[in-house]
Amino acid sequence: MIWTLIVGLVIGAIAKLFMPGRDPGGFIITMLIGVAGSFLANFLGTQMGMYRSGEPAGFIASVLGAIILLVIYRAISGRNKSIAHH
Repeated sequence: MIWTLIVGLVIGAIAKLFMPGRDPGGFIITMLIGVAGSFLANFLGTQMGMYRSGEPAGFIASVLGAIILLVIYRAISGRNKSIAHH
């Protein structure tokens, strides 16, 4: 469990390096995005036949999954800010 959170933090931090900009939340959000990115990469990879059931996603795929989630997160959080200002 601790190892998963540490790897998630690293993956989330790398994803944020590829997508610079302000993100609300600190290291906990970064960690959650990294862990969820790994799960997303595993799900998509399994559905596309890249991974067998139970086989973990690779590091690069996990970073790409985290980037996808970061794009979605920024779109949702940006939309909520624009709605609040109207």
